[in-house]
Amino acid sequence: MQSPLRSASPDGPGTGLSLILGVVLGLVILLSQTIFIVPAGNVAVVTTLGKVTGVPRSPGANFKLPLVQNISSFDVRTQVRPEQFSTLTKDLQVIQATATVKYAMKPNEAGRIYETIATDNQQIYPRVIQPSLLKALKSVFSQYELVTIATEWNSISEIVQEKVAEELRKFDYVNVQGLDLTGLQIAEEYRAAIEQKQIAEQQLLRAQTEVRIAEQEAKRYQTLNSSLDDLVLYKLFLDKWDGQTSVVPALPGTATGAASPVIVNARR
Repeated sequence: MQSPLRSASPDGPGTGLSLILGVVLGLVILLSQTIFIVPAGNVAVVTTLGKVTGVPRSPGANFKLPLVQNISSFDVRTQVRPEQFSTLTKDLQVIQATATVKYAMKPNEAGRIYETIATDNQQIYPRVIQPSLLKALKSVFSQYELVTIATEWNSISEIVQEKVAEELRKFDYVNVQGLDLTGLQIAEEYRAAIEQKQIAEQQLLRAQTEVRIAEQEAKRYQTLNSSLDDLVLYKLFLDKWDGQTSVVPALPGTATGAASPVIVNARR
C-alpha cells in the first residue's frame, strides 16, 4: 500500500534562496575584510602575518588580503601636548614650568615607527617625544643661573625648542613645529632678588645713557672750539653788535701783536 505522504525535495525553492543568501553574506563578509577606510589626517601601516608590508596607506579606500593582513592607524596631524617639569639651574635652584610642544609624525616613517618603537598613537608621545623633551630641558636649564632664566625667558624658550628638534632629528620620526614655556615657578626670596637685579640693570642703563650723552656734548663743544678763530669770533661779534657799545674789538690780523680795541664815539 502506497503512503499518501511525500518527502520534500532537496532542490526546492526554499533551499535555493538560503544558498543565495549564504553566498551573498559570505561575499559581504569577505568584502568587509578586504576593503578598509583610512580617515583624513591618518596613515595606515599594513602588516602581513605580523611583518610590515609596503608603504603606509594614504587616506581613503584601501585594499588588504583578508585573514592574513592587519592594519594599524597613525594620526599625522599636528599634536599639542603640555608637559609639566621641574629641573635644576646652574646655581642649583629648582624651577618648575610647563613646556607645550607642537609636533607631527612624519607619514612616510609610520612603518619604521611601528617596527621599532610604537604600534599605536598612544605610544608616540611617551616613547618618542617625552624623553627627548625632558633631556633637552635639563640640558639647557643647567647652563643658566636662575636670574638669567627669569630675565631671558623668551630667548631660552627658543634655545630649548632647537635643542628638542635636534634630539628628535637623531631618530627622524617627527617634526617639531613649536614649543612654548609658560608658568615659571621659583621661590619667593629669589623672585625678590631678581626684581632687584632688574631695577639695578635699569639704573645702570640709565647712567650709561647719561654718560654717552655727556660725551657727545663734550665732543660737540670740542669740535666747535677747534673751528673758531679770531676772524670767526669777530664776525660773530659784528653780527650781534647793537651799534651802541662804545668799545669794539680791533679787526684781527690788522697789526702785529695784540691790537688795541677801537673806541667808537669816545668822549674826552
